[in-house]
Amino acid sequence: MIDFEEELKQFEPIKEVEEAESAIHNTDLTDLTDILREMVEKKDK
Repeated sequence: MIDFEEELKQFEPIKEVEEAESAIHNTDLTDLTDILREMVEKKDK
């Protein structure tokens, strides 16, 4: 049987995944919430 706890201890993330994560976190992305907030603000003016 697989010991998942032991497998997780051996896990090492791929370098490219770490780079992608940092690039995503360091980028200011507009999402649907931001767009809706802007629409409501424009409507209220």
